[in-house]
Amino acid sequence: MKHPLVLKYLSGREETVNLLRPFHPRDKQLQIELLRCPEEVSVPLAEICYIMVLDKSGWQLPSKEGELVEHIETTTGDEFDLRVPTQNYKSGFYGFPIDQNASYRNIFFTFSGIRQRREERPLSDILEERGWLQENAIEEVLDEQEQLRSRRVGEIIAEKTDLPFEKIEEIALQTDQASSNHKVRIGDLLIQAGLVSRDQVEEAIETQSSGKRKRVGELLIEKELITEEQLLVALSAKFRMPIVDLQSIEPTTEALDSLTKNMVMQLKVLPISLDGNHLTVATSDPTDPTIGDNLRFFTNLSIDFVAAPAKEIREALETYYGETGEEDGQIADLLGELSNEQIDIDEEGDEGFDSSVSETDSQIITLVNHILLDGFRKGASDIHFEPGLGNLPLQIRYRIDGICNVAHQIASSHKRAMISRIKIISKLDIAERRKPQSGKIVMRSDRRKIEYRVETTPTAGGQEDAVLRILSSSQPLGINELGFTEENRSVFAEMLEKPYGIVLCVGPTGSGKTTTLHSALSHINTPERKIWTAEDPIEITQAGLRQVQVNPKIGFTFDQALRSFLRADPDVIMIGEMRDAETAKIAIEASLTGHLVFSTLHTNSAPETVVRLIEMGMDPYNFANALIGVLAQRLARRLCKGCREAYQPTQEELDRLQHHYGVEHYKKHGHPTDPGQVTLYRAKGCDECGKSGYHGRISIHELLPSSETVRRAIKENIMLEDLRDQAIENGMHTLLMDGISKILDGHTDLEQILRVCM
Repeated sequence: MKHPLVLKYLSGREETVNLLRPFHPRDKQLQIELLRCPEEVSVPLAEICYIMVLDKSGWQLPSKEGELVEHIETTTGDEFDLRVPTQNYKSGFYGFPIDQNASYRNIFFTFSGIRQRREERPLSDILEERGWLQENAIEEVLDEQEQLRSRRVGEIIAEKTDLPFEKIEEIALQTDQASSNHKVRIGDLLIQAGLVSRDQVEEAIETQSSGKRKRVGELLIEKELITEEQLLVALSAKFRMPIVDLQSIEPTTEALDSLTKNMVMQLKVLPISLDGNHLTVATSDPTDPTIGDNLRFFTNLSIDFVAAPAKEIREALETYYGETGEEDGQIADLLGELSNEQIDIDEEGDEGFDSSVSETDSQIITLVNHILLDGFRKGASDIHFEPGLGNLPLQIRYRIDGICNVAHQIASSHKRAMISRIKIISKLDIAERRKPQSGKIVMRSDRRKIEYRVETTPTAGGQEDAVLRILSSSQPLGINELGFTEENRSVFAEMLEKPYGIVLCVGPTGSGKTTTLHSALSHINTPERKIWTAEDPIEITQAGLRQVQVNPKIGFTFDQALRSFLRADPDVIMIGEMRDAETAKIAIEASLTGHLVFSTLHTNSAPETVVRLIEMGMDPYNFANALIGVLAQRLARRLCKGCREAYQPTQEELDRLQHHYGVEHYKKHGHPTDPGQVTLYRAKGCDECGKSGYHGRISIHELLPSSETVRRAIKENIMLEDLRDQAIENGMHTLLMDGISKILDGHTDLEQILRVCM
């Protein structure tokens, strides 16, 4: 029986699925059916943040006896108030709704997906329950806390000097009546009047600030109502964090090596053990979730916390890391010695280095530079900066091999500064936070030039997201390296030998269209040919090409560039994208007047491209005569060659491949129908591929060459389905056909092909 679930991945992705087999917390995988395509897949529990069970048929809310309400916050930013019974699972825990009418039955949280969990009952109740605090003592402390938070600077100055508070109020009142500027601070007024010194005012401001920061626990200890150890026990119970005795524990070498000295000193934590991807860390402050945010960012590990007294942690740090001292710095300490590599950012228009920049500013600069370089080194195509609402952290995700994964999480206190830094180096208006902006960053590192295309977008809660597309000035591939089947490679090479006409490469953003077109240009790039390209942006550079960056902001668009090229004696023209009918018409006219034209279009398939251009108003006769061919393509994740696992498919699996390929054409094209004759491969996971089972991507193609039949069909305005069927009869392999052929060759699996082709 199928059970509907909502899966929330650690990456932040959410998907509704059907559970096909019963799940137990000791299981390492879930067997599910995807709703977007009815396929059975296995999902590792290590990738899951939580599992929400939706099926409530015949279910009653369990007894509430002995269960406490917890507030649960996940690393993906979700928050729940649930009843959590006592459990002893190693992988996670179940939570049950408070309300019988909730939309779900229960939720299983993995420990890897928990940012913080805490009991909803007050800390004072826990202390009173253990007999450490008298019943009414908390009221006095809460009153004192309120007084500290509401104290004014003038009151503090009056207490610390001989100046009467009435005199201070009188000066403030006189200033208010004489001036409409109500933002003048009382401290500045008293300094101007010669009644107090600057040091006295700054001391009063610091006293006010520290009083506002004081928590109930600190006040209870100051008043000697409880001890520090009793407070830690109560906090560990409230925040569901076990207490350990560090004097009886010896941290492992692997754990100690996982964190730098600067980081443990700054965060006041002690790494205890490292088990696979789980790092156990001792802290004396269970209330601070940013400690976990920073540790996850630096280590890219799942953090399991235990609590220990601050004194024991200090002693352990001195034992294992040497003298602690008082080391300053925030983010730079967290990064440690990440890289000695020289990094330069082009900041045109700057008058050199600003000597007024603060240490915190320089740390933000270092952190942003590191993330940009880290994303490039890990093969990301895009870097996503996603600030959370309120006090939630800044989440940084890398898109690698087409999949977004959380790479780092940074404390919320730094998120605005980081977005501002990105806007500064991409030359955007940092004061404008209400509308999207576009820019670019140029970084030089180890003699490499790396360009980032930047897009900032306002998001909920007054935040701004930034997405950086990485353009690394790479070299073009040869057409033999594009992943074509031998038949498609031969046909595509023939298309490139045509003296004039138009070749279109189509597919969604990020499907490799630009790479393919530059490979085509490289194939025909000879001294005898004059080749012009108009691109936005220029992602790949080639010697011998005259490459032009269009700039719509100043009115220099693709159609204007194309008109200019036609007056500059071209043989070959490449237009980065046909964004409008005007550009398409000029490109087709150019191809009919003796020029070879290449361009891209955002359509899903080769036959659809033909129909779309006719619908855009292209003349069917001119287009039919101009068209050389259309190449549709996708990029699918490639199975890791180092760990892929061979297996014999069942008849059911092979039937599924035939179904998606088309049974008639599957047999016609000579593919095996006996499972015993087929060896497929599946993802396993190793260190080289980051335990994902996939490494790199493989291209999937659908090549529609022009022919007499195709030209006649275009002129007759044939329907899309009829054109597709005619093209297949003429030998075209659809994207699914090409993808399944590559499954049979062991390059990928059906899940990845369906993800990009359906």
